[in-house]
Amino acid sequence: MTPTPVGMRCPECSRQRTRVTTAQTFARGATPVVTYALIAINVVVEAIQLATAKGSGSVFSGVASNSSLVTDGALSRATVADGDWWRLVTSGFLHAGLLHLFFNMFLLWILGTMLEPAVGRLRFALIYFVSLLAGSFGALVAQPHGLSLGASGAVFGLAGAAFVVLRHRGVDPMQSGLGFFILFNLLLSFRPGISVGAHIGGLLGGALAAWLMYYAPERMRMPSVVPTLLSAAVGVLAIAGSIAVAGSGA
Repeated sequence: MTPTPVGMRCPECSRQRTRVTTAQTFARGATPVVTYALIAINVVVEAIQLATAKGSGSVFSGVASNSSLVTDGALSRATVADGDWWRLVTSGFLHAGLLHLFFNMFLLWILGTMLEPAVGRLRFALIYFVSLLAGSFGALVAQPHGLSLGASGAVFGLAGAAFVVLRHRGVDPMQSGLGFFILFNLLLSFRPGISVGAHIGGLLGGALAAWLMYYAPERMRMPSVVPTLLSAAVGVLAIAGSIAVAGSGA
């Protein structure tokens, strides 16, 4: 027998290496192209916002909201009720200033570089846009008046999806720090000026999309394409819910 840190083991067993899976393990793999593309799009849009902004103010907060892009692309119940359904997507690529953009892109980079190599580019893109649409739905539910904009709903969705994928791969999300990250940022979401509805909606939408991709096939037999279609259906339901809420006049 050979002494080891976990007790006495036979010579053959002591030479074996136990494979440890952590959150960092998922970051190894293909380059997260979709993540980088999404960050680039958001940065370019913010630059256009600043270039077309009217009036004075700080580029770090406020002045970007004066751009015509915000007028034509931000989200509200009134505009969706008028038929501007594209705002459910475009609002997720607009930000109120450089600080708003920086925090969302920083979190997108952290979560994207971890999640995209683990799930693949197509699934990652699907989760992102389902989360964005679910976040728009949540924003409309929680905010009857005023404009809503920002990628935070989609980013929260990535966090929810990462939570599900980590559990599916045998990693405890609470020990990885992801659980604390989600809870801490949810608490911050209740501050004035932050769309808590978008954060909760995106979180639930991303988690549900990932669950349908990874857990649903284990519980019922289905062709491999069905879980992906079911995940996409979450986004379709979010669109239908958004239109219904906007048209309710409540």
